[in-house]
Amino acid sequence: MTDAADAGTPFIDRMRERGEWNPLWDGLAQLDPQWTDDYLRTVTQPWRSGVLSPKVIELLCIAVDAACTHMYGPGVRRHIRAALDLGVTAEEILEVLKLASVVGIHSCNVGAPILMEELDAMEKGAAST
Repeated sequence: MTDAADAGTPFIDRMRERGEWNPLWDGLAQLDPQWTDDYLRTVTQPWRSGVLSPKVIELLCIAVDAACTHMYGPGVRRHIRAALDLGVTAEEILEVLKLASVVGIHSCNVGAPILMEELDAMEKGAAST
């Protein structure tokens, strides 16, 4: 295993210098420093491109981190703080959280028809006895 600094990882090095490094990434950076450097450069590209405003990026990050398929509390907290610092209102953040919660409806979309099928099968089984 190689230390990220020894592997030529300029992006990781800059993140550490700026205090943007997440210690949860340490193991990954030790196991494959070059891939981690490339990955982090890729996933942080929206902040560098200028295509989306910083406010929109933070709202999208809140939605992703709060979604039931991710539920990453530290990220939600970090991006809410960043959004508020950029002037995003509590009402805007709440709307994003409401939209993110819609992802959970798929549990009902999958489960309710199966429940109906099973109830129907149970009812038919009871009727035939």
